[in-house]
Amino acid sequence: MKSLIHVTLLITLGFSAFSQSYKQPPHLERRGNAVQLVVRDKPFLVLGGELHNSTVSGAANMRPVWAQLKKKHLNTVLAPVYWELMEPEEGRFNFALVDSMIAGARKQNLHLALLWFGAFKTTYSTYVPSWVKTNPAKYPRVKTDKGESLPLLSVFSENNLRANANAFRVLMQHIRQVDARQQTVIMVQVENEVGLFNMARDHSNEANTAYSQGVPADMTRYLAANKGKLQPELDSIWQANGAKTSGSWEAVFGPNVLDEKNPRVLSNLADELFTAYHYTNYVGRLAAAGKEAYPLPMFVNAWPKMPGFTGVPGKYPSGGPVPHLLDVWRANAPSIDFITPNVYAPKPGVYALAEQYHRSGNPLFIPEIRSGLEPANLALWLYGQHDAMGVAPFGIDGNPNEEDPFTHTFAVLEQMQEMVLAHQGKGTMAGVFVDSTAKTQTFTLNNYAVKANLVTPRRFPGGPPPPKGPPLAGGLIIATGPDEFLAVGKDYELTFTPLTPDPQKPHLDVDYMDEGTFEKGKWITTRRLNGDEGTGGGSIGSFAVKDLRTGALRFQNDGSGSFRIVKIRFYRY
Repeated sequence: MKSLIHVTLLITLGFSAFSQSYKQPPHLERRGNAVQLVVRDKPFLVLGGELHNSTVSGAANMRPVWAQLKKKHLNTVLAPVYWELMEPEEGRFNFALVDSMIAGARKQNLHLALLWFGAFKTTYSTYVPSWVKTNPAKYPRVKTDKGESLPLLSVFSENNLRANANAFRVLMQHIRQVDARQQTVIMVQVENEVGLFNMARDHSNEANTAYSQGVPADMTRYLAANKGKLQPELDSIWQANGAKTSGSWEAVFGPNVLDEKNPRVLSNLADELFTAYHYTNYVGRLAAAGKEAYPLPMFVNAWPKMPGFTGVPGKYPSGGPVPHLLDVWRANAPSIDFITPNVYAPKPGVYALAEQYHRSGNPLFIPEIRSGLEPANLALWLYGQHDAMGVAPFGIDGNPNEEDPFTHTFAVLEQMQEMVLAHQGKGTMAGVFVDSTAKTQTFTLNNYAVKANLVTPRRFPGGPPPPKGPPLAGGLIIATGPDEFLAVGKDYELTFTPLTPDPQKPHLDVDYMDEGTFEKGKWITTRRLNGDEGTGGGSIGSFAVKDLRTGALRFQNDGSGSFRIVKIRFYRY
């Protein structure tokens, strides 16, 4: 007990000399068409990484990891808080691990997004304390249609919610006490990948009774009030069944149909909506209890229904915050500030999930994305194209710094974060991603038609065959003024064509092309690119005059794997 008090005093008092007073705790603000996280009274771009589940379960185990994370250019670590270790005995709390995380993060000038591993982790109740696990009479479980109990707490139990919410409230009270002034902890994930595996709904007696009572009135009122504005998947099915405002779950949403071959069919939808309604009620009340103590931004994460995977609830967690259920989550869990997908899919899945979750005002935040070269490049596209609030590869502690492609991604974003934040929601920024399956990407920006092409190594007359080209490339482009752009990337080239050419000056060329860095938000030119390092004046390449109505930029590659930042301005003649 003395050690716990000592650690808490270190957190509370030892850092007070460095603390400041801020107007508000971390919160969300709409700026233009973007929703941004505000930390210490300034917009904040999350350059994140999520730890493996057990890394932070021991302070000594975590101690050497902090410095390694800082070397990866992160500014935020997503780390679990375990109910079983925080409240090993009912009503007796131990915050030693929480305090050690806050101290470790502060030492490296990092922030924390805490993941509450309470009642649910990947649907199951594996992180609940022993005094809950071993007392199913008081803390009942989900049951199958055969009456078999599962290692999963039932959301129909007030005892389950009361115990979980009390622990979460106490956690948030503690964070407020030790961290409100420093704002090391900036957001909280409430539970993890909630829902039901292997079946669409709970079949316990309590669940069956609730199911027989039909669709609750508050849900049908929400549907009626938002008719035509709901997520298209839900809206079309509800209206196809007559847009009823009362009745059984199957009467309102249609009979449960199972179609495992067609992922577009919303199988067992009535059962899944029932599950979603009661999970949102549980998680929403849990989040509200935490916010009463300390109103940090709170979010939930989804094991999503992804392209190429089965579309049957139970194969993915039934009732979780998947795209076609987002309306239920928003309506029934208003204390949840935003909803996030875990993304382990290849490129097509990343595109689809980014589009689905970045709609209807929900900011895009990805708390888990797979590691590797493709995701590290796609991350730049996500920040540029979808105004992403943050991206975090899972298992960030598992890869050495020099071998992790995200180290390069976050290194350039660390420089660029103020510029990226300034252009979110304004339509002046675009993301780039090209690969061997889609070598060209086109878009409009700043009254220009822009084309990005994967670099094809040049072959010089009489020279050896060129090396093999890169497999993919990612980046982002920001319009910084008339005829001026800031481009971030490597291994791709850009052409710019004015959408409204000047008939008196039909030709376009490069005025200047500067490579540089940002230091404390200020642009520093490191070299002027021209000649062999430029593009031969912008319109000349491979020793041949190209279209004089376009300008061009080709990133230089020094083999380091680092992304480049280039400022380019065109003139007309």
